[in-house]
Amino acid sequence: MATINAVTFDLWQTLILDNRELGLQRAQVRLDGARDLLAEQGIHHDPDHIREAYRGCYRACRAVRNNNADVSFREQVEIFINLIDEGLVGRLPEPTVAEIERIYAESFFDFPPRFHEATKETLESVHQMGLRIGLISNTGMTPGYTFRQFLEQHGLAAYFQTMTFSDEVLLAKPSDEIFLMTIGALDSTPADAIHVGDHVSNDVVGANRVGMKSVWIRGFYEPEDPDDPDSKADAEVDDLSGVASAIRELISG
Repeated sequence: MATINAVTFDLWQTLILDNRELGLQRAQVRLDGARDLLAEQGIHHDPDHIREAYRGCYRACRAVRNNNADVSFREQVEIFINLIDEGLVGRLPEPTVAEIERIYAESFFDFPPRFHEATKETLESVHQMGLRIGLISNTGMTPGYTFRQFLEQHGLAAYFQTMTFSDEVLLAKPSDEIFLMTIGALDSTPADAIHVGDHVSNDVVGANRVGMKSVWIRGFYEPEDPDDPDSKADAEVDDLSGVASAIRELISG
């Protein structure tokens, strides 16, 4: 009989809550920073051209993630720069490329998302249950190292025995591998672990397919295929505040 000994959490819209407005504000910081740094090198482009390069980078990275893979954060930044002007990365001084990367990453701190009001309480509850805790996150436009710093700043990083970020392992949810490597790092097995997240395809389907139990936080995404048995979570909650109780029920059931 399986004995639950580990829980993994998604990050976006699970432990932290983001919105489109904040994303657009971060994007503007990245665009303005790149334009100003390129101007210092005597390279001038219309803001709309730089914005389209940014959108092209988003589309290119999304296509990779749609195949359950990811690109490193540095590669993402280089894709953006080279879409501004083909081969531009190779013509820029390395300090300029590094500064664009820094601004790209730190825009997250300029317009940070908020933690769910139940984030710390939930992590503490799971910790008090004696369960090992992991994090599995597709990173998008922000690198894993920025998320680590953000969690450390808010006194939450210590709750996690391991954190897996897609840009660092070059894998994206719902790939089997990103779940299995995280469970392995927790010295657990799929049958002994629960995953918590808001995204049906990435979190519920991904966890179910490797044999984990799943807790779905409703309200952000709906199943793409309601008839797919892997889209059915073992427990459903309205928000993060209900997760600890759902985990207790799964353990006792």
